[in-house]
Amino acid sequence: MYQIKTPRKNIFRPTALAAACSAVLLGGFTTMPVLAGDNITEALTGGKATLDMRVRYEGVTQDNALDDAMALTVRTRLGYKTGDFMNVSAFLEMNNVTPLTTDEDYNSLTNGNGTYSVIADPTNTIVNRAHLDYTGVADTTLRYGQQRIIYDNARFIGNVGWRQTEQTYMAFRASNKSLSDTSLDYAYLGNRYTILAGKSELSAHLLNASYSGLSFGKLTGYAYLLEFPDDAASSSKTLGLRFKGATSGDIKFMYTVEYANQSEYKDGSQGDKAYTRLEGGVGMSGISVTLGYELLGSDNGNYGFSTPLATLHGQNGWADQFLKTPDVGLVDTTLKVAGKLAGVKLVGVYHDYSADEGSADYGSELDFLAAMKLGKNYSVGLKLASYKAGDAATGKVDTDKLWIWGGLKF
Repeated sequence: MYQIKTPRKNIFRPTALAAACSAVLLGGFTTMPVLAGDNITEALTGGKATLDMRVRYEGVTQDNALDDAMALTVRTRLGYKTGDFMNVSAFLEMNNVTPLTTDEDYNSLTNGNGTYSVIADPTNTIVNRAHLDYTGVADTTLRYGQQRIIYDNARFIGNVGWRQTEQTYMAFRASNKSLSDTSLDYAYLGNRYTILAGKSELSAHLLNASYSGLSFGKLTGYAYLLEFPDDAASSSKTLGLRFKGATSGDIKFMYTVEYANQSEYKDGSQGDKAYTRLEGGVGMSGISVTLGYELLGSDNGNYGFSTPLATLHGQNGWADQFLKTPDVGLVDTTLKVAGKLAGVKLVGVYHDYSADEGSADYGSELDFLAAMKLGKNYSVGLKLASYKAGDAATGKVDTDKLWIWGGLKF
C-alpha cells in the first residue's frame, strides 16, 4: 500500500466527493462490460470503472479516563479493471478516507489525539489494490500484486473490511477449480498493508483447499505458515480442518465444526495452542437461532492462540475488546438470532467470555445490527456493541460503540 502524501486538507474534500457522486447518479460515470480485447488498446479502453463510497459515524464511550470519541468519515474507492489482452487483465483501485468534521475528536492511532478513545480510521489517500490476473490456464486464475485475500469466514486470513481502510497483501496467488466440486488456493504473501495505511514485512505461505460435493456440507483444509521478520517470535504454523453445512427443507439445521493446531514456525517461540469452533443452529421462516462455542487455546498460560491476519472485528464481539487473544486463552460462548423484517436485516448476538486456563470471567457483550439495501446500489445500516468487563478482564473496561452508515456502490 503506497501512501500518497497530501496536505492535512485532503485532495478528496467532501465537495469534490459530492460532485463525483452527482456525476455517477446523473450517468456521467459510465461503465462498460469487461471484454476480451483483440489488441491492448481495446483491452485498456473496454474495461470497467468502479466506485465504492461509505459515509459513517462512529461513537465510542469507555469507562475510563479517555474522552468519548466521535468520528464522521467518508471512505471513497475508485477503481478500474481492464479488459483481457492475451488472457491478462489489470486492476487498480485508490482508497481515500477523509473526516467530514473540522476537529478529529478521536484517536486514529496516527493523528496524535491520545486523550480520546480509539477509532482506527486515519486520514489517507493510498493505492488500495493493484494487480495483474492471468487466466490462460483452464479453470485457473493467477494473480500478482497488491490484493484482497479472504479465506472462509476470515477467522485466519481476511481484509479487515469493517474499517474504512482495509488490509491487503502484496502476494502471488493461484486459484484452481479443475477438479469437480473442489477449490484449491495457494498464496505467497510478501508484505501486509495495514488499516493504518502502513506496511509491514511478512513472509507467508497459505494453502486452502475445499470440497463441496457433499450434500450436507463443505469440507475445508488449510495450512497457514506465517513468518514475521520484524517480530520473529510471533511466527507460527497453523494447520486445520473446517466443516460447515446445513440441511434442506422448511426447517433447516445448520452446523459448523472446526479444529486447528498452532505451533512454532521458523524463529517462532510461542509454543503449541489449539483452536476449536462448534456451532449449531436452526432456521425457519427466515429466522435463525445459533449457539456457538469458540476456543482460542493457550500454551500453559504463556501465549494465546494468535490470528494476526484475521478480520478480527467479526469474531469475538464488535466492541473489539479481544483483538489479541489473552495469554491464558479465550473461550467465547455465543447466542445469535438473525432474520429479516420488511427488507431489513436484523442480527442480535450475546457473547460470554472466559479464559481457557483457569476459566476466569472476562465479561460479556451484546451486539445488534440493522441493515438494508436500497435498490441495487445503495445501503444503510446501524450497529451497536455493549461490552461489560468481567472480574478477571485486566486492562479492559465497559465499552459502548455505535455506528450509523450509508453507502453507494457502482
